[in-house]
Amino acid sequence: MQPKEGSALMPTGSDIYELIDRNLNLDEFREQHWTGTLREYLDLVGETPDIARNAFQRMYDMVLSYGVEEYTLFKDKIIHYRFFDDPISGGKDAIFGLDIPLMVLMNCLKAAACFYGTEKRILLLHGPVGSSKSTIVRLLKKGLEVYSKKKEGALYTYAWKQDDEWVDCPMHEEPIRLIPMDARDRVLDEINKTEKGRYRLEVNGPLCPFCRFTYQELMEEFHGTWTKVVDRIRVRRLTLSEKDRVGIGTFQPKDEKNQDSTELTGDLNYRKIAEYGSDSDPRAFNFDGEFNVANRGLIEFIEVLKLDVAFLYDLLGASQEHKIKPKKFPQTDIDEVILAHTNEPEYRKLQNNELMEAFRDRTVKIDVPYITTLIDEIKIYQKDYNELKIRGKHIAPHTIEVSSMWAILTRLEEPKKAQLSLLQKLKLYNGKTLPGFTEDNIKELREESIHEGMAGISPRYIQDKISNALVTDENGTCVNPFMVLNELEAGLDHHSLIVSSDQKNRYKELLALVKEEYEDIVKNEVQRAISADEEAIARLCANYVDNIKAYTQKEKVKNKYTGQDEEPDERLMRSIEEKIEIPDSRKDDFRREIMNYIGALAIEGKTFNYRTNERLQKALELKLFEDQKDSIKLTSLVSSVVDKDTQQKIDVVKSRLIKNYDYCDVCSTDVLNYVASIFARGDVKKK
Repeated sequence: MQPKEGSALMPTGSDIYELIDRNLNLDEFREQHWTGTLREYLDLVGETPDIARNAFQRMYDMVLSYGVEEYTLFKDKIIHYRFFDDPISGGKDAIFGLDIPLMVLMNCLKAAACFYGTEKRILLLHGPVGSSKSTIVRLLKKGLEVYSKKKEGALYTYAWKQDDEWVDCPMHEEPIRLIPMDARDRVLDEINKTEKGRYRLEVNGPLCPFCRFTYQELMEEFHGTWTKVVDRIRVRRLTLSEKDRVGIGTFQPKDEKNQDSTELTGDLNYRKIAEYGSDSDPRAFNFDGEFNVANRGLIEFIEVLKLDVAFLYDLLGASQEHKIKPKKFPQTDIDEVILAHTNEPEYRKLQNNELMEAFRDRTVKIDVPYITTLIDEIKIYQKDYNELKIRGKHIAPHTIEVSSMWAILTRLEEPKKAQLSLLQKLKLYNGKTLPGFTEDNIKELREESIHEGMAGISPRYIQDKISNALVTDENGTCVNPFMVLNELEAGLDHHSLIVSSDQKNRYKELLALVKEEYEDIVKNEVQRAISADEEAIARLCANYVDNIKAYTQKEKVKNKYTGQDEEPDERLMRSIEEKIEIPDSRKDDFRREIMNYIGALAIEGKTFNYRTNERLQKALELKLFEDQKDSIKLTSLVSSVVDKDTQQKIDVVKSRLIKNYDYCDVCSTDVLNYVASIFARGDVKKK
């Protein structure tokens, strides 16, 4: 039977095999499974010393390998590490708005890589629930796995030949440890003199108990001939993997009855004790504790401050001395980054516990706050709620924006300046300009609010309520801002982290504030849709700027039509300024403010755009709307009596909302009705 024309043939097993074979990189596979002698490995180290980097050095280089971007924020130079955009998984775990805390983390890693002291510390990520602490660690673990497979991230370990099989070092140690300690320092000095690597190499301490035992047995067998001992060694490429428990460990506290320190440092293998006759024989011990597993890489401690005190002693030695104490064996050297995270209540307990002084002393606290910049908070939800992921439902414009706005407001501290509102503070942080506030002022605002972002509503709560709104109205095709805001308000009565009625009432007041702001946003949006002429606004702006420039510099304006020099058009300037309630007594100040702003941008090589000045943008749009509003009677929607001519004009406005502002047919109708009711209320008040 012949297949229909145009239809695709089902692939055969051979086709599938061929497809798989084409996508396998044999050269890469061979490179990742390299094996050789210790001599060959030392040749590799001589050529590329970085393959013998320690865990801190490797992690720092891993992050840098994805590149950086520099930008200026409130006159401070900020470094954005592209790695935290999660290029590995296409942005699935991307971190937004936390460049400053991530800079602190990277500075700690850099200092540790250079042996400046932080390599002897526990890096403690501290912040409120849902502030991305776990995501940061998850990214680093994922990054290390991928980096260890790349040529620039290569690292190596070794195995012993026993009878007819190869037995890996249980802690995947660096092969340079096989060089006797009295010769090792001289070898490393020679390698470090070449300056081929980025860092000074240090490989301290003896072999792990199992390898030390095996090494000594072979030395006795070969009468101290070291070269014959290392002939029984095979060096191989090491790939880090959390799933395979190689180089990446994770420890999560359990209830006190089930906690056992052997989970960190390994335990006896009772079946092998019978075979080897002693519980102190390293061959009868499983070096599979999380510290053992994480050697050469990273160990994560989840909610570290919930650990039993006995565990913290192990943690202190691991951080300060880079040693652990397995049961029945001497202290064993480790090479790993210790990353822990905890929340605010647990950290306060630590501060009040005098018995934990040693732990505090060995900890570098890195604050990971909630985001306080609106544009970054929006990105969190856009990642999960977009057209690709949400099918069959449309999320109306500003739904995510107003939810994010409320979340940010709950995290901000009330400004100490009487003339500044909380909402204005949010806008300043988001890059908007306000009269009387420079970048220095905004920097001062941030510096005086040192605990900002350490409390408030978690992104998880916002995500839960957006999800609720999406599934609650099964027959609806569109989710609008009020549906989500209502969900946010209703959920406050059952929110587990709201501890007082005052806090709940404050959050509800902020919701009312956001609703007022949304009202202004959609009013302006509909007004822009009615005027709907960006070129007209730009021309109006250029005309206004020309006039205020001439006014402030006491010059005349050339009339483009007559070619004559004329006095600045005071009527035009005031018709715009009055839209934002600039009194006549303050008009000179406002005009100078605009000109100073344009001049400051010019000095920085930037071009003025009216959209960057919120008040001016609003004034221009209102002026244009005022000139055109009589052409459409929007308030007629409220009475449901709309003549044919008016309906056609309303349909044009709807089409503009759909085309220019991403509304759908449902939410464009809703927003026009809503704005019409606002205008109708305004008309009633005027009467």
